[in-house]
Amino acid sequence: MYSGTRIKTRKRNIAAPLDPAAFADAVVQIYLDNAGDLELIAKSIESSDLNFSRYGDTFFEARPLIFHRNLKSIVFYQKSEVVFTGGRTQPGTTKPDEGERHTYSIIDCEPKREAILPSVIYIQKILRRRPFLIKNLENVTRRFMQSLELFEENERKKLAIFTALAFSQKLSGLPPETVFQPLLKDNLVGKGLVLSFITDFFKEYLIDNSLDDLIAILKRGKMEDNLLEFFPSAKRSPEGFSEHFTKEGLIPLVEYNEKKIYEVKVKDMKSALTTQIAEETEVSEVIENVKQRVKDAKLPDTEAVRILWDVLMDAVQWSGKNQQQNANSALRQVKTWAELLNTFCTSGKLELELMYKVQMQCYEDAKLMKLFPEIVRSLYDQDVLAEDTILFWVRKGTNPKGRQTFVKSLEPFVKWLEEAEEEE
Repeated sequence: MYSGTRIKTRKRNIAAPLDPAAFADAVVQIYLDNAGDLELIAKSIESSDLNFSRYGDTFFEARPLIFHRNLKSIVFYQKSEVVFTGGRTQPGTTKPDEGERHTYSIIDCEPKREAILPSVIYIQKILRRRPFLIKNLENVTRRFMQSLELFEENERKKLAIFTALAFSQKLSGLPPETVFQPLLKDNLVGKGLVLSFITDFFKEYLIDNSLDDLIAILKRGKMEDNLLEFFPSAKRSPEGFSEHFTKEGLIPLVEYNEKKIYEVKVKDMKSALTTQIAEETEVSEVIENVKQRVKDAKLPDTEAVRILWDVLMDAVQWSGKNQQQNANSALRQVKTWAELLNTFCTSGKLELELMYKVQMQCYEDAKLMKLFPEIVRSLYDQDVLAEDTILFWVRKGTNPKGRQTFVKSLEPFVKWLEEAEEEE
């Protein structure tokens, strides 16, 4: 007799075998029986005993994913990849597999919003009746995005239109990151499939929505600052972005992106300048750095002057109460960096811009209001502001903010300038 150790085994509940293929066929049959009539299909689905909670992904993948056109519906089937068909397909292909099929597929409709919009509205109704399917829709949409290469060009366009309309209609359960993040597969991006898809998406979405709405979606999808990632590496540049979307007629998007790039460059310039000032870098080195950044950012001269003044004054250690200390600090900063200001204040127009900037800062900051005449005098002494510029500002300046107070505070200095002018 065998006397070895007896091993006890744990009893398990044996799950019923899954049969997504049969489920897919059953749903396809509902569409065939009702000839694509959405109301009848909805009632049949509602009264059916099909296990949608188990086959949620199957339902939306079309094993089967149910879309429709006008009074027609479409079904997708997926074993390893997602495809647009009217029934089941072979794993990882668009080739038909065994099982019931119908001709109400989205690939049979035209790539136009009027043909695809009913699909979006109908899926919204399905989700309202069976909200637990929302997660399944999200899962399947992610797989769609990752499988663009299995679609023909015309089919990708239809998917882009559907996705854009889904966002326009605020389709439940479709967060933007579900669409945008899965697109960033190197092989899809490299082949240009993602750029083509996202271009069709943008164009369709902007028909009914504003650019601000589109940017909000991109922000939620964590793509607002990374739009170049949709481009193949050979075209991944600001110039490539502008050229592509200008050609596609999306000028507002091009202008938005150029503005974003500009803002980033300005921010970087301010940051670098702030660091150099704090480290007391040689003025000549700072000047070269600023010149290069102004050139790279295509920064207008007036904006460069405003930025320089902002950064120089932000670097001052201001006192909350000691007015004389503030005056000394401001004047010391002007004297130290006068050469920098001089380099960029190369005309009367730019000198006047600097005066307006000083005026606004002193007007907006109470602790600086009384320093206006001393700052102007220091800028004059350091040859940053010319006499003509100061007198023009006094006589014809157009910015009203604090103007009367500042003009009055400059009277002694202006009188001295005018007397010197007469003597000459």
